[in-house]
Amino acid sequence: MTTPEKALVVLSGGQDSTTCLFWAIQRFGKDNVEALTFDYGQRHRVELDCASKIARLAGVRQTVLPIDTFAAIGGNALTDDSIAPEEGARDDDALPNTFVPGRNLVFLTFAAAFGYTRGARHIVTGVAQTDYSGYPDCRENTLQALQLAIRLGMESRVELHAPLMFMSKAETVALAQQTGAMEALAWSHTCYNGEVPPCGHCASCILRARGFAEAGVVDPLVARTGKAG
Repeated sequence: MTTPEKALVVLSGGQDSTTCLFWAIQRFGKDNVEALTFDYGQRHRVELDCASKIARLAGVRQTVLPIDTFAAIGGNALTDDSIAPEEGARDDDALPNTFVPGRNLVFLTFAAAFGYTRGARHIVTGVAQTDYSGYPDCRENTLQALQLAIRLGMESRVELHAPLMFMSKAETVALAQQTGAMEALAWSHTCYNGEVPPCGHCASCILRARGFAEAGVVDPLVARTGKAG
């Protein structure tokens, strides 16, 4: 009998990682999927609660790993209380202050190490280079290079999966519908200002609202908590 392939999903509690969790369940089977959440010193602890709630709704085991180095480094709006998230589009090529340098590189390396000890060679992440905030660690070439480095460094056959890589936010909404993620999305959190109901005016809220509007679907989070903004 063939041993089932196991998958580990990096679950932040946000829209994209929640959709990817249900994509993984559909592809690998619920019994073969685990969720891994990082407590990296993020300012808005609500997302940790959301991730746990979503994992319970999905019926998968979740592990929370504490890594507080990013909070110690600071210098970005997601871990530093003294920096407010920028609003609106920038008029230069600089990265937004919500960029946490090295975050996805570290997350995926830790996830691969965690998966290695549990026989899970498939690592699933919600990064995307189509509808994203310009983060270089969300690009396909970054993931390809990182996958090669991890394979060499761990002598493993790890595969990094990014199902949303070339999808628009509207297309990710359609995928959420197809994979049964909509109920869980009612408990997801993406607001850069950490507000529930979502603030409706930070870059993340605007991107999320635009995706649901273009898909012609009511955001279940907004339906649950009230109108954003």
